[in-house]
Amino acid sequence: MTVGELAAFISSHLDEHGMEVVLSGGSCVTIYSRQQYVSADLDFIELRSIRRKDLRKALAEIGFFEENRYFKHPDTEMIVEFPSGPLAAGGEPIEDIIVMEFATGSLKLISPTECVKDRLAAFFHWHDRQSLAQAVLVAQSKEIDLSEIERWSRNEGKLQEFRKIRKQLVGEKAKSK
Repeated sequence: MTVGELAAFISSHLDEHGMEVVLSGGSCVTIYSRQQYVSADLDFIELRSIRRKDLRKALAEIGFFEENRYFKHPDTEMIVEFPSGPLAAGGEPIEDIIVMEFATGSLKLISPTECVKDRLAAFFHWHDRQSLAQAVLVAQSKEIDLSEIERWSRNEGKLQEFRKIRKQLVGEKAKSK
């Protein structure tokens, strides 16, 4: 299975149990960049609190077992994680969630614009250059709202930093609204 197919399989199974999650993090970069970047994990954020024992039971039904704070499956090297929420990019909640359909089910994930903001948060606040490279991959692979990213950067107190990297985000392939 591709990253998207696996994530949709897990997400759809959890939905059947009333557990609503949204994919975020590096695996969104993998999906949006058509695997130019490959994440080793699936980060799902709970939209409503899920009891860990209920999560463990639902995932066990599809072959996952918990090891430390991660869920693993014998048929994949991908690990599944449920970082604590809320679903946010820097100091702002993420509200732009999209749904993608795969042969294995439906997947809720953060939009390309929110994905860029999520990656830029790590770059702006922790100087993570790999996260900047991931943001650029998404921006150059998908349509993003550059004015929204600029507004968000201003609110994060990082407008000058945004202006320095803006040209990287709007490379030849990038489309902005």
